Amino acid sequence: MRQIMFDVETTGLFHDQGDRIIEIGAVECLNFMPTGETFQAYVDPGRSVSKETIEITGITDDDLVGKPKFESPDIVDKLLTFIGDGEIVAHNAKFDHGFLNMELKRAGYDQIPYERWIDSAAVARSKFPGSPASLDALCKRFNINSDARTFHGALLDSQLLAEVWLELNGGRHRTFSFDGNDGSDLDETGKRRAARQRPNKLQSRLTNDEISRHREFIAGLSGNSRWFETQAPD
Repeated sequence: MRQIMFDVETTGLFHDQGDRIIEIGAVECLNFMPTGETFQAYVDPGRSVSKETIEITGITDDDLVGKPKFESPDIVDKLLTFIGDGEIVAHNAKFDHGFLNMELKRAGYDQIPYERWIDSAAVARSKFPGSPASLDALCKRFNINSDARTFHGALLDSQLLAEVWLELNGGRHRTFSFDGNDGSDLDETGKRRAARQRPNKLQSRLTNDEISRHREFIAGLSGNSRWFETQAPD
């Protein structure tokens, strides 16, 4: 299962009131494990960055001078190629979904339906009712080192989200499997797969002499071989 951890930083909070994306970060995961493939880009928004955004992200107008606009093939085409047909996981997904679709629409591209998105914050709230569900709070809950997060950054937040998302789905032990397939022990419906069986039963490695001596040993313990008759190897 391929999923994309996704985050954006923006000039402000409202995509329907003229705010724009200034940074995009994405991390590819297969069966909840990061593959090492990432996407990151700063974007010229064509407008000033709000004071609040600067305080949160540290990204200023000067930092974005000369960066490509969203509609540049270096941004939109490469981003859509990176996302492909994977599910998109974002913390408070409606925010990121709204901004990405706004930018796609402005650039003349098809929008991505919300059905392809998963809100990791909503998943966390359902698993831990009444507990804080911010990314920082979940990093603390799962003992994920977020010391580098002095500012919000789209790629760093996507990388932290990848670790949080893995923990929300059972942690690293979830991907441990002996079946040699995709590393997941769940099928497409979320149910645990039946253990994989050998096509042919292994032949016994016991010799006839070992079986005979074992039979004699058991008979000596009980005075008869009735227990052995039900337990003797084939």
